[in-house]
Amino acid sequence: MIHFRSIVRSVAVVALLAGAAGLAGRPACLHAAEDGNAPYWASLSKDETNMRVGPGREYRINWVYVRRALPVKVLRVMGGWRLVEDPDGARGWMLAQFLSRTRTALVKGAITSIRANKDGSGPVLWRAAPGVQATLGDCRDGWCPVEIGGRHGFVAQDALWGAGAP
Repeated sequence: MIHFRSIVRSVAVVALLAGAAGLAGRPACLHAAEDGNAPYWASLSKDETNMRVGPGREYRINWVYVRRALPVKVLRVMGGWRLVEDPDGARGWMLAQFLSRTRTALVKGAITSIRANKDGSGPVLWRAAPGVQATLGDCRDGWCPVEIGGRHGFVAQDALWGAGAP
């Protein structure tokens, strides 16, 4: 099992990133109420993003994320701060300005097939390992359009963290 906190660094320790290629963002997909009410999906918009133990700069930094476009679940909105949960279940507060509404997801569980057709039929185009990050389109009928490293295909929704209902 991959622990996604391994893709962040604590204030004192740097974890090396390996594997998943960075993705170019596509236009943001808004999947939450326009007023910003939680819960909703977001992604990290910066190369480095702090997660704090409370909603303010005076609170201690618990994690420093070093993976742009990592999907997070926004659980609560408080002014300019968002209580978020990362793919490994860690919770903390981030400034809203470091989050994007661009939908991304991570392959979870096991190696998964990326298919040619939106209903999951057709040939397997390639396979993606757990932890691979994808830009996500609108999921329908259990299948999600994804872009991974410039390649497009469809993945079963239950194989992705960040693709289900928040």
